Amino acid sequence: MGLSPDARGGLRCLPEGWHYRPLEDLLEPRGIAYGIVQPGTHDPTGVPVVRVKDVRRGRIGRTDVLRVARRVEANYERTRLRGGELLLSLVGSVGEVAVVPSDLAGWNVARAIAVLRPALVSSAWLKLYLMSEPAQGCMRDWQNTTVQATLNLRDVRRIPVALPPERERRAITEVLGALDDKIALNERICATVLDLGDSYHHKVSHQGAAPVATFGQLVAEGSLQFGDGYRTKKAEHGTPGLPILRVAEVGMGAITPSFGDHVREEFRSAMGRKTSRPGDVVLTTKGTVGRVAMISSHDAEFVYSPQVCFFRPVGDAPLSAPYLFHWLRGPEFWGQAAGMKGQTDMADYLSLSDIRSLKISLPTESELAAFDRQCAPLHARAEAARLENRTLATLRDTLLPQLVTGKIRVKDATRVVEEAV
Repeated sequence: MGLSPDARGGLRCLPEGWHYRPLEDLLEPRGIAYGIVQPGTHDPTGVPVVRVKDVRRGRIGRTDVLRVARRVEANYERTRLRGGELLLSLVGSVGEVAVVPSDLAGWNVARAIAVLRPALVSSAWLKLYLMSEPAQGCMRDWQNTTVQATLNLRDVRRIPVALPPERERRAITEVLGALDDKIALNERICATVLDLGDSYHHKVSHQGAAPVATFGQLVAEGSLQFGDGYRTKKAEHGTPGLPILRVAEVGMGAITPSFGDHVREEFRSAMGRKTSRPGDVVLTTKGTVGRVAMISSHDAEFVYSPQVCFFRPVGDAPLSAPYLFHWLRGPEFWGQAAGMKGQTDMADYLSLSDIRSLKISLPTESELAAFDRQCAPLHARAEAARLENRTLATLRDTLLPQLVTGKIRVKDATRVVEEAV
């Protein structure tokens, strides 16, 4: 397959010894396909499926996994994962890419995900190149945005991929891999310290017969504010203004903003209290219900989208933001939410009235103070890891397009990376 005229016209000059090949030429025969078209309802005993929401920033998430009936998955053997393949999102958040780890062998993917099976290059190199601006630019230019952003497989096949000599490919993969390894280590640190906080919360909430209050009661007595986000109109979008924090940008523990759409500053008064403040606890309430995060003093100011609910303890409230954060990650919340979120025929959803009716066990004043003291260093360690990851990710994203197109030498990038990690 040759490079298309559209692709060739925009190709960058490469160093001597480098060349371009269309993506399809680098794959196994029939080495690209999309996944299950109609997965049906969740089957607890079925086959796990990777969806677009699961592929973010080079990783595959494993929370809230959809499982499809085995008789349905049996028709999609071609996209059944073996480990080592590359996944590429085709719909919505187009261009997210990740390598499949070996422990996901046997899983499958949804229709909006392409499975790529490299043959002539490593999955690691192909992942790096598809993450880089040259490839992302092709995907932006070629996607169909009439209804929802969609990239066709025929366009994926013709993406031009820069190929340095194999030795240089390995060196580039190693230097950028060092940054990814450090980012992954920090992510594990965050997960571990939040799990420790969950265990502290479990001890506090099981120390005896605790008083119980509904969220509605806490609001009525002035101890808590909560609400959903601001329903923007297209006419209000623009800059300068506040970025909109959407469901996809709320992770388990922290937010990962994309700084996409903004609401213009002139509409701030209409947004009211639906703008973020440090210490806010946020919860996703539609689609993927139950992702919870705390807003940090290092986060930019946002306006919440309607599917993101915020919680704000007030004054001498009988609960703190860390206590509420860990409660929303725990069994007392999920035991109630599980029976509420599936009450409609559409996507899972928690309404404001559902949230008002939630019952939360309240600690004594001394128990709350002790819990907050225990959690403070944990959350500080997690925040430090997240801040370092932002710096590392910025460095990686700066080096990536320059390395994969030969603009900077590997030894120069290696020196910069060694200083960072």
